[in-house]
Amino acid sequence: QVQLVESGGGLVQPGGSLRLSCAASGSSLDVDYFAVGWFRQAPEKEHEGVSCITSGDESTVYANSVKGRFTISRDNAKKTAFLQMNSLKPEDTAVYYCLAMASCRLWVTPSDEWGQGTRVTVSS
Repeated sequence: QVQLVESGGGLVQPGGSLRLSCAASGSSLDVDYFAVGWFRQAPEKEHEGVSCITSGDESTVYANSVKGRFTISRDNAKKTAFLQMNSLKPEDTAVYYCLAMASCRLWVTPSDEWGQGTRVTVSS
């Protein structure tokens, strides 16, 4: 079981930037073998996929709503994935979660288990 802990959220003005981190801990399986996805849940909305990065060749996928503004990356030596968020908009306000997956996807499945997440608030 891969356990991931999100951090880096906060309050930022529109147009600002934040960098989220997703750190693996307490796992007997190497997170290097997993794709890592970022998801978010805005108030009173369902979870939605934001971005994903594969293991190996580190291919990336982005939701249209964040393409060109967000950048996903990973540092396997530190067992951490990142989400650099630039040009933030009020509609990016949500709790952000990361998931380890067998392969990249931006859709939610019933078996997905969410951690604590990290809250991002974009407001002036």
